[in-house]
Amino acid sequence: MSKSISALLYGLVGVLVVVYASMYIVDQRQNAIVFRFGEVISVKKEPGLYFKVPVLENVRYFDVRILTIDTPEPQLFLTSEKKNVQVDLFIKWRISDVRQYYASIVGGGGGETQAQTRLLQTVNEGLRAEFGRRTVHDVVSGERDKIMDLMRQKASEDASKIGIEVLDVRLKRVDLPEGVTESVYQRMQAERTRVANELRSTGSAESEKLRAEADKQRAFIIADAYREAQKIKGEGDAKAAAIYAKAYEQSPEFYNFYRSLDAYKAGFKSKSDVLVLDPNSDFFKYFKSGGRAGK
Repeated sequence: MSKSISALLYGLVGVLVVVYASMYIVDQRQNAIVFRFGEVISVKKEPGLYFKVPVLENVRYFDVRILTIDTPEPQLFLTSEKKNVQVDLFIKWRISDVRQYYASIVGGGGGETQAQTRLLQTVNEGLRAEFGRRTVHDVVSGERDKIMDLMRQKASEDASKIGIEVLDVRLKRVDLPEGVTESVYQRMQAERTRVANELRSTGSAESEKLRAEADKQRAFIIADAYREAQKIKGEGDAKAAAIYAKAYEQSPEFYNFYRSLDAYKAGFKSKSDVLVLDPNSDFFKYFKSGGRAGK
């Protein structure tokens, strides 16, 4: 009885070992390739529990998450102005076709490091060509986004041949080497100073033009106003003379008396005023006559 139980237990353990050796799990972060005698027979992309033939078949897993290539040191590139620029960049990539990736990279004895090296070479060659057609200003700010889009497209086209998808290529920093930074800043400052002086000169000339035009219009307005004022004044003087003449014609004696009163008011306007006159002068004739001239 004991021998039967032992055999049963051994058999059960053997079955469990075979079953365990036949199972494998693929999670959502991975793809798996199933080999039989070194030949690829299937690719598992969906997560779950799968079975294989023990001993005859083996499974190899590949990480299909988004990975990052970040350059440890800045890369030097030459612009169209024959100036070196330092570039820090990173690349976002992932395995899109596990079978192609294995055949192109892993099957030849390579791995993730070889794939990253190839991507960096592709991007560096593209950047060298693009920077060689552009100025420092273009690569620093003017066409930076355009360069990154071109690099992503070119790297993605090349990477698709080895089963890799390039999601993004970013230039983190584009700087001049320390030895030439100061001279470039000085040239930039001189250029900005020249532009500022041109703007000031243009503004000054425009200001003088506007001021001269304003002075001209002011002179015209003042002349027109003076002419209109003199015209109105002349018309008023003419009307006043006509009124005086009409009043004189109606009563010459009263007119002379009224005018004398005005003269007295103007002559004795202040207590401190002093007049030195002959008492028999015409100025005092209405004082003597009691308001009747000529008596």
